Amino acid sequence: MYDYTQPLRRSEASRAKVRQRTDIELRGRHWTLLPDVFSPADSKSSLAHLDLLKFPVGGTFLEIGSGTGLIAVSAALAGCRAVHATDLNPAAVRNTALNAERFGVADQVTSVESDLFDGLRDAPAFDVVYWHSNNVWAPPELDINVHELAYVDPGYDAHRRYFREARRHVAPEGRVLIALSSRAGRAELEELAAAEGQALRTVDTTTVAEPEGPVVYELLEVVPL
Repeated sequence: MYDYTQPLRRSEASRAKVRQRTDIELRGRHWTLLPDVFSPADSKSSLAHLDLLKFPVGGTFLEIGSGTGLIAVSAALAGCRAVHATDLNPAAVRNTALNAERFGVADQVTSVESDLFDGLRDAPAFDVVYWHSNNVWAPPELDINVHELAYVDPGYDAHRRYFREARRHVAPEGRVLIALSSRAGRAELEELAAAEGQALRTVDTTTVAEPEGPVVYELLEVVPL
């Protein structure tokens, strides 16, 4: 199992760098970053998964855990007609909305404070449901803050809920996607998915050099058994 203390140290360092609203540059675009929001500039994971995703142009897209809004706003810019972005962190909800305004897609992006799907009771079904998950396992009794939840999932409770609930929010011909990395406990997640009647099918992968060595980033589809 990947050492969960490593991402927690990375989270602490990332949080310490951002004490007030600032800008970050990602591939020639400048994004607003608020304090207490995970910075996609501090890890290669967000851009790696952005490259793996194919957005439903003309369709609808739901992102769980939007952070700065990099994926959600990119989905709108790519041509999705309606995007919902949820996050447990109120600062991330504001951050996503600010970047949607910054890039002129505020009319396409709805940013909602929500613990996974809890805030989406009146939302329509989506063509794609996507979660760039906090896929590093941590002990269930671990006491962590909302910023650290961007990195680790105590007891894999959130993943268990995602496998159970995501299909309720996808259109009949839609797709449920999850982004993982080689830091995840893949065998444990396969078991949790199977317990909810789901299986994980690889869509695409990429390997990226990170400080601790090569990391495999993987986009998977959650499909019924």
